[in-house]
Amino acid sequence: MGFPFPSPAIFSIAILFFVISSYSSLASSVTKKHFMYKGSSLLVEDYLSDLLTSPDETFTCGFYRFGTNNRFSFSIWFTNSEEGSSQGTVVWTANRQHPVNGRGSRVSLQRDGTMVLTDVDGSIVWFINTNTTGTGVDKAELLNTGNLVLKDPFGKILWQSFDSPTDTLLPSQPLTRHTKLVSAMAIGTHASGYFTFNFDSDSVLRLMYDGPEVSSLYWPDPDFTIFENGRTNYNSSRIALLDDMGAFLSSDRTNFFASDLGSGIKRRLTLDYDGNLRLYSLDESTKSWTVTWEALPRPCDIHGLCGRNGVCTYTPKPKCSCPPGYEIVDPSDWSKGCRPKFNWTCDQTQQYTFVEVPHTDFWGYDLDYRPSSSLEHCMKLCLENCSCEVFVYRLMKGTQNCYMKFALFNGRSASDFPGSAYLKLPRSLNLTSAKTAASTTLVTSDYTCRPEEVDPVEVGSSQTYNANNRRTRWVYLYMFVFAIGIIEILFLASGWWCLYRRGDGVSKSTANGYHTLSSEFRMFTYSELKKATGMFKEELGRGGSGAVYKGVLQDDRVVAVKKLGDVLQGEEELRAEVITFGRVNHMNLVKMWGFCSEGTHRLLVYEYIENGSLNNYLFSNASNNSNNGAILLNWRERFRIALGTAKGLAYLHHECLEWVIHCDVKPENILLDGNFEPKIADFGLAKLSKRGGSGCQFTRIRGTKGYMAPEWFLNLPITAKVDVYSYGVVILEIVKGSRLSDWVVVDGEEEAELIRFLWVARKKIAECKDDSWVEDMVDPALKGQFNQQQAAIMIEIGISCVEEDRSRRPTMDAVVQTLLDCEDDPKLVL
Repeated sequence: MGFPFPSPAIFSIAILFFVISSYSSLASSVTKKHFMYKGSSLLVEDYLSDLLTSPDETFTCGFYRFGTNNRFSFSIWFTNSEEGSSQGTVVWTANRQHPVNGRGSRVSLQRDGTMVLTDVDGSIVWFINTNTTGTGVDKAELLNTGNLVLKDPFGKILWQSFDSPTDTLLPSQPLTRHTKLVSAMAIGTHASGYFTFNFDSDSVLRLMYDGPEVSSLYWPDPDFTIFENGRTNYNSSRIALLDDMGAFLSSDRTNFFASDLGSGIKRRLTLDYDGNLRLYSLDESTKSWTVTWEALPRPCDIHGLCGRNGVCTYTPKPKCSCPPGYEIVDPSDWSKGCRPKFNWTCDQTQQYTFVEVPHTDFWGYDLDYRPSSSLEHCMKLCLENCSCEVFVYRLMKGTQNCYMKFALFNGRSASDFPGSAYLKLPRSLNLTSAKTAASTTLVTSDYTCRPEEVDPVEVGSSQTYNANNRRTRWVYLYMFVFAIGIIEILFLASGWWCLYRRGDGVSKSTANGYHTLSSEFRMFTYSELKKATGMFKEELGRGGSGAVYKGVLQDDRVVAVKKLGDVLQGEEELRAEVITFGRVNHMNLVKMWGFCSEGTHRLLVYEYIENGSLNNYLFSNASNNSNNGAILLNWRERFRIALGTAKGLAYLHHECLEWVIHCDVKPENILLDGNFEPKIADFGLAKLSKRGGSGCQFTRIRGTKGYMAPEWFLNLPITAKVDVYSYGVVILEIVKGSRLSDWVVVDGEEEAELIRFLWVARKKIAECKDDSWVEDMVDPALKGQFNQQQAAIMIEIGISCVEEDRSRRPTMDAVVQTLLDCEDDPKLVL
C-alpha cells in the first residue's frame, strides 16, 4: 500500500504556512528604530536593515544605494514609494557631491554629540557639530514629517535636516531667506545641478539657471515686472510653506495648489533635474508619483536647458538640438551645449551670410534693439557689429522688431513664436545642407535633453519621474512564493464568487453609480420642472448652451432652469458635467442645485439671481435694453462687480479642484444678486483644463463675437487666457458704460469699438503725465462721480488683458490682487 500523496489544497496551505513563517522571520530581522543614541552607528553593509524609520513608517533614513553602483548616500526617503524598489523616493541627502563606498562607510552619533559620516578610509565626508550651547546632543530622531533632528536630553531640537533642504520641500517644511532648493544634475544621481529655487535679492521667489557660464532667471516670467507677475517685493518675512492639503503659500504671493487638494495624501515639492518645479502626489495603490502642479507647462521656457548655442524644440516632447553651423559638445551632457564649426574673428575681410531658423528665439543677451526695423536694415546692423552672433526678427504689436544678440543662450523653437532667428555664419562654411534644413526646421540631433536618462514622460502621467531601480534580491523569492499561495486561494474562492454573487455585483455597481450622482444634487423629473416653470413660460435669457427659464419649486424656492441645446450629448456627458461643476463653490459663481436627465431632455437647475444680468444695467441706454432705463450702477457698484467677477474667474482658473475655462465671459453671463454682488453664470461652453497642460482642443469655436480672444481664430491651443481676454473687454465696458464689443463699419471695413477705444486710451496715457486722461474714458452718465485712481487701474488692467500676445496677459490671480490693492481708496472726483 503506497503512502497517500496530500491533496493540492493541503499542499498549498502547507507552502503558505512555510512562506508566512519565513517571511515573518525575515521581517523581524530588519531593525526598525526611531532613535539613534550617542555611541551608535548605521553601517553601510546593512543598508537594507540598519535604518531609522519615522513612527508612522512614512519615512526612512539611512544609506541609500545609487542603482547597482557601489555608491551610497546618507539620505531620507519615502518608505517603499516606488513600485518594485526596496528603497523609495529620496527627499534629502547629506552628501550630495561625495558618495561613499559600499564597504566600511558608516554614520555615527559620537559621544560628544557630533554626527559624522565617514568613508571606507575613515575620511570625514559630512558632519554636524551642535556642541556650542553647553548642552550636547542626546539622540537623533526621524519625525513623521520626514525631518531628521538632533535633540538634547530635554527634547530641544539643536539641528534639523529641514534647515538644509536639497531638491525637495516636504509639507510643513518652511522655505526661508536662508534656504534654497537645488536640482539634481540628472536622474539617478543626487549631485547638485544648475537650477535653484529660493528668495532672490528682491525678496521674490524665483527659479534660476546658475550654470558654469551664465546665470538667468526664468520664473516667474522675466518679461514681466514683479507687479505684473502677481508678486510683491514688500516681503520682509521671506517665508513659504507647503501644507498637508497641497497648498503652497508664500509671503511674496507665490501661491499655488495641487489639483487633488485635500488631506491624507503624501506630497512633495521637487525642483527636478530639468529645472521645472513640480508638486507631486503619491498614489498609494500603484506606488507612483503624479504631477499635480508645475511651474512651467512648456519646458522649453526653462533657461539653460540645452546649454550655450543649443535650442530646445518640441517634437512633440522637448528635445535639444544644435542650429546650423554648430555641433554638440558632449552627447552625454546637453548642459554643455553646442560649439561653432568655425572660429569667430573680427577680421573685416571675413565674409558672412545669414541662415534663417524659423519660429526660433534666443532669450536675453540683447546687443541692440531696433523697433520697426526692416529685415535688410537689421542684417546690415548685425554685419557691421563684430559682437553680433545672431539677430531675432519678430512681430510685436503689429510691427517687425530687430533684436541683435551677442550670445546664443536660452534658444527655443515653437510653432506659435511670431519670428525667426538669423544666424550670422561665415560664407566659407558649407551651408548648403544647413540652409535646406533651416528653411523648415532646426537641425535636430537624436539626443534628448539628458541623453543618459529615460525619455521625458508626459506631464501628469502616473509614471512621471518614477525612477524604479528594480533590484532583484533573494527576499523577493519568498515574496513570489507567498504570492503564488495567495493566488491559489483566490482561484478557489473565485469559483464560489462567480456561482453565487455574479448578479449582485453588477447591480450594486450600477446602483452605486447613480447613488453617487444623485447624492451630489437633487435629481429632478422633467414633469416636475415643467410644472415649476409653468410649461417654460418665463424666459430669463438665452445663451450659447440653451435657454433659461424662471421657476418655483414645491418648497417655494425660486430657481433658474436651463434647457440644454446641442452642447451636451447623452447621459454620460451630462453626468460628468454635473459632477464637475457641482464641485465649483464660490460666492461669485452661480450655484447649481440639481439636474434632469430623462429621455431626450437635459436640464440644469440653478439658484435664481434676482437682479438679472449686468448688461441690463450697464447699457441702460441701448435700444435693445428690456429694462428701459434700469438703475444706473454707481462707481462703487461697478468696482465691486469688476472685482467679484475677477475673483470668480481666478477661482475657476487656479483654485477649484478642476481647472475650468469658462469660454464665454460677457455681461450677459454676469448676474447681480440683491446686493449687486456679481455671480458668473452659463457654464454650458466651459471646458476642463488639465493642470500643466499646454491647452485644450475644441472641435468648434466657442464664445461671443467681440469678447473672443484671437486664439480662437488663429487655431492656437485654448488656455485660461481666453477668459482673461474676455474679462478685459468686460472691465473696459464697465468703466466706459457702453458696448466695446460691438462692431461698426468704418471706411467700408468692419472694425470693433474696442480697437478705437484702445487707440484713444493708449494715446492719452502716452501724452499725459498724470491721470487727467481718465475722465474722458469714464462713463459720462456718472457725471464725474468716480474714483480716479481705481478707474485708471481698471483701464490699465483691461488694456493688458486684451493683449494679442496671450503670454503678456496677466493671470486672473494677478488681476484680483491689483484690484484689492486699490479697493479701499475712498477718494472720488467730484
